[in-house]
Amino acid sequence: MSAASAPADWVVIGVAQGTEGPVPAPGAGAHEAFADGLLRLLTGLGATGARCEVLRLPAPAGIRAGAVLAVGLGPDEGNGHSVETLRQAAGVAVRTLAGADTVALALPAGTSEAVEAVALGALLGAYAFTAYRTTARTLPVREATILVDHEVRTPAESAVRRAQVLAQEVNRARDLVNTPANDLYPASFAAAVAAAGQEHGPVVQVFDEGALAAGGYGGILGVGQGSVRPPRLVRIAHTHPGATSTLAFVGKGITYDSGGISLKPVGANEIMKRDMAGAAAVFAAVLVVARLDLPVNVTGWLALAENMPSGSALRPGDVLRMYGGQTVEVLNTDAEGRLVLADALVRAGEEQPDAIVDVATLTAATRFGLGDHVFAVMADDNAFRDRVLAAAGEAGEQAWPMPLPPELRPSLDSQVADISNYGERMGGGLVAGLFLREFIPAGVPWAHLDIAGPAFNQGPPHGYTPSGGTGCAVRTLVRLAKSAAAGDDHGRRFPAVTTACETEDR
Repeated sequence: MSAASAPADWVVIGVAQGTEGPVPAPGAGAHEAFADGLLRLLTGLGATGARCEVLRLPAPAGIRAGAVLAVGLGPDEGNGHSVETLRQAAGVAVRTLAGADTVALALPAGTSEAVEAVALGALLGAYAFTAYRTTARTLPVREATILVDHEVRTPAESAVRRAQVLAQEVNRARDLVNTPANDLYPASFAAAVAAAGQEHGPVVQVFDEGALAAGGYGGILGVGQGSVRPPRLVRIAHTHPGATSTLAFVGKGITYDSGGISLKPVGANEIMKRDMAGAAAVFAAVLVVARLDLPVNVTGWLALAENMPSGSALRPGDVLRMYGGQTVEVLNTDAEGRLVLADALVRAGEEQPDAIVDVATLTAATRFGLGDHVFAVMADDNAFRDRVLAAAGEAGEQAWPMPLPPELRPSLDSQVADISNYGERMGGGLVAGLFLREFIPAGVPWAHLDIAGPAFNQGPPHGYTPSGGTGCAVRTLVRLAKSAAAGDDHGRRFPAVTTACETEDR
């Protein structure tokens, strides 16, 4: 089926940015849609083909669809357009056409990878969080069809299936982040994980407050002691009989962060439901791995607590005994994410995984430095850090390497405990990474993803990214798991350590 013959309300065509104006991009006969002067009309209306530019046009003669949406792809990137460009184009197209009944996407999808990108972008772009609306706003596109050339039709079916699974779980993470804290709290989050485990196969174990106390999880219990809603630690694991690698993903799950006694300032509390985005990303990523049955063992650890001020709350100056025995002097109760992560990191390390990755909305400092579109990656080993950065790039997520300067470590020294939870304010994101490193087993590759900026979009939607929860880091974790399953490093899944995603810790 070609763009001209597609039976749809709208047909979406790609427009590249040429040196002399817009240029039709290939895609299931999309060039046919430019017959009868459509290209001249685009030029006359000022279209440039710039990336994510959209222009609605009446369907010319010979086009079966009722109307045409031209989506800019930007300049040719050397060998056509990247899969991320296709994701963005599909996402902005489906979002722009919200409310349409049927849409045919005639974007350049000449390979299974391109088909998967278009499908994923469309499914992510169609997302809307409507659980709390009593009156309907514009509904998403009811049905979208990807037009592909005949030679890629069979692999395209598998590609669309992979995109559907990934999009469903990214959107699950978005839903969790968007859910208000009066409905999403440690126990209800844990119940959602248990239900998903029963549906999709991963084994789920929930540690309630009694089990946490018996096990000595002082960090999680300490952060949660000020709330009437007790904390939880959740383990969700996918195992595969053919796996030769094991990954541990650890997520910060502060379902609401008031700052505790170190109360956040006015204006900082309203979106603190998002402070569990790291745990949501870990949860969703394990589900994707399980649903695709990837030949890799992946265990997710969700450290869930609500950080509230009360008569029983943790106080600045208190000392906690963490899981594993280390003691921490709490100098700032708003540096709580690292406390719950520390317990979970030690517990994850006891299972001797080949690598550990933690994800947290950890510090405002990282957000100040990298903005709201890029997350930070810190690691004790440059080779493993590069693996994580490569996974992010392949998945279409923006990440940036950050150092762990040894000069900052003395600022975490405590006069009464093994370590304090707060150090130098300048470089606070790096100090948080140095704190977490203290709880990683020797010799285990580890990376820390601080997703404080891109986990929650406070601005208008763009591309396939909605306002609110974004599902940041899910795709990066899944891509890292796929890399481990495929043995991309030729037999040695992860390098040995060779050196010695908490909104918003202030």
